[in-house]
Amino acid sequence: MSEKETILEIKHLKKNYDDLNVLKDVSLDIKTGEVVVIVGPSGCGKSTLLKCINGLENIQGGDISLKGEIISNQKKNMHLVRQKIGMVFQSYDLFPHMTILHNILLGPLKAQDREKKEVIKEAEKLLKRIGLFDKKDAYPRQLSGGQKQRVAIVRALCMHPEIMLFDEVTAALDPEMVREVLDVMLELAKEGSTMVIVTHEMQFARAIADRVVFLDEGEIVEESNSETFFTNPKTERARKFLNVFEFDTVKGVKDR
Repeated sequence: MSEKETILEIKHLKKNYDDLNVLKDVSLDIKTGEVVVIVGPSGCGKSTLLKCINGLENIQGGDISLKGEIISNQKKNMHLVRQKIGMVFQSYDLFPHMTILHNILLGPLKAQDREKKEVIKEAEKLLKRIGLFDKKDAYPRQLSGGQKQRVAIVRALCMHPEIMLFDEVTAALDPEMVREVLDVMLELAKEGSTMVIVTHEMQFARAIADRVVFLDEGEIVEESNSETFFTNPKTERARKFLNVFEFDTVKGVKDR
């Protein structure tokens, strides 16, 4: 992993909401093809960090760079940056009046001015891959939560992002739908996609992560490879956090 290029660099990031310090001097590098999972208690700043990366929140200090170019607090070209940084939220944000296929086509056709025939071909190929080709002419209301979330992932992939951000994408799903979404993400990881994932699914985190970043009260408390974090966390705070989850943190989960 050290031989790979650093694609995203966060230096001394600070994010405040009025007098509330949400992110305090956060520094983090993401390398090409790396899967970094960010875990931590609710309210620790995980989702805010992703929103700062994607330009959905202004920052009060520090820099965020994509391939050496500073992208933080940009106004003029942020729409271009977001084409390189795909983001999937826990709310699917599909347009209800559009078919599934048209939801996927909208970004590549409008924002990237790509050839319609080429984008349709790619969208249909991706829908086949996730088992939803037969739903291409359906509307979001006709799909389950898990199906809509898979479509949201395909929509982001069709923009050809250089890095993908996932913000608690299974949080709004019924337990039986969680697996189908996580399987798609595992496939992306196996193919070498660069991903930053915020999740409360600890077994999934251990299975997919190259590196785990433990965030608490707006600060990185611990950072290590997946196996080390889940079997031998360095800090008492991380051990306390893992003890909350009812899964076998030491003997537990198969790696990908």
